[in-house]
Amino acid sequence: MLMPKRVKRRRVFRGRMKGTAHRGNFVAYGDYGLMAMEPCWVTSQQIEAARIALTRYTKRGGQVWIKIFPDKPVTEKPAETRMGSGKGSPEYWVAVVKPGRVLFEVKGVAEADAREALRLASHKLPLKCKFVTKENYGKGGEN
Repeated sequence: MLMPKRVKRRRVFRGRMKGTAHRGNFVAYGDYGLMAMEPCWVTSQQIEAARIALTRYTKRGGQVWIKIFPDKPVTEKPAETRMGSGKGSPEYWVAVVKPGRVLFEVKGVAEADAREALRLASHKLPLKCKFVTKENYGKGGEN
């Protein structure tokens, strides 16, 4: 699973997912990408499941980039614990995803294979995604 090696703060505020993505909103490395259409927290387990689905379909051909990283700890209190007595302990890590963010990129496979592989990966994620190409969302993207 992806997680930071070390962090400055052990517990962080929940924050807000307002607005659209200002960075990571175009296909930078590969030819095809998977773009988020709604705001969401994506856990490290979901990222790993999507990565496995993507690489299995492409039979490890081509190259895959994961453009998001889970750097936010989510805390949970134990079950059947009374209210109060502070914040819970960190349980898992999430990546904060805003609409327009490119989650995965693929290069070195045919467009039909890339489209199907990214479709399978999107089913592992808890948000709506769309398939984008470098021509549509290149460096001078219309976003």
